[in-house]
Amino acid sequence: MPLINLRSVHLTPAEITTIKQAMVDLETTLQNINVPLTPEDRSRYGSINEQNKLLVNKVKDFYVNSPELSVTDVDWVEFDRDYESRGHYESLIARLESLALNLRNAKILHDYDNYQTALSDYAYTSYRAGSGTPGYETKMTELKQFFAKNPKQKGAPIVE
Repeated sequence: MPLINLRSVHLTPAEITTIKQAMVDLETTLQNINVPLTPEDRSRYGSINEQNKLLVNKVKDFYVNSPELSVTDVDWVEFDRDYESRGHYESLIARLESLALNLRNAKILHDYDNYQTALSDYAYTSYRAGSGTPGYETKMTELKQFFAKNPKQKGAPIVE
């Protein structure tokens, strides 16, 4: 017997409404920083790698501790704002990715539960269709299309 109901915790309608409103608020708040980059832009500007982050951190460290050694042509106030913003964005991204992972995990378990229930319903439908109960043969015919007839087809249930 397959495991079912791996995830029986569900969001209430009030929680869903609260989450959706929080998403709208977040999207609205972040709208002024949204910059649509093309794939070429993303490739061109890209994300700096860890080595380059170390360089930026070291330049920041020198600027803070030995400002007389820093180039005067740089807008250091803007550098500081960029530095602070990227730190905030990185932290927010990590938190959002964690939330997204948790949502994906919960969804996976609900998907699994739904699929196991669908398989149970199909098995019962097959049984009832075999006994000639009216309506079940039509239902079985409709559901049968979702099952592979070739056992070599990966990931699909097999009907014999």
